[in-house]
Amino acid sequence: MANTTQAIESLAAEIGENVYIDIAKWHLYLNDAHLHTVVAQQLYSMLEDGNLDADKVGQVLQGIPVKLGGGKREVPLADLIPMQCQVQLMDVLEEFQRKM
Repeated sequence: MANTTQAIESLAAEIGENVYIDIAKWHLYLNDAHLHTVVAQQLYSMLEDGNLDADKVGQVLQGIPVKLGGGKREVPLADLIPMQCQVQLMDVLEEFQRKM
């Protein structure tokens, strides 16, 4: 369990430093938005199983709600991450999986 927790934390750090959401041309990295850990937790099993797939990653991101305006509105994380960052996320995930 400790190894899995460490692996998820390591993955979360990679995601948090490389992937951002874009709001009004402001780039907020996922670690600053406190979203990197939830993303890593939800994607880690996909890496363990060897089932890494861009469509499945997109579905996971679609299922993570991000509260805006103090919770007045929720938007799926997938809608806030620019396409170039989704590609970067896939690169991070593929590299992490190679190292596993």
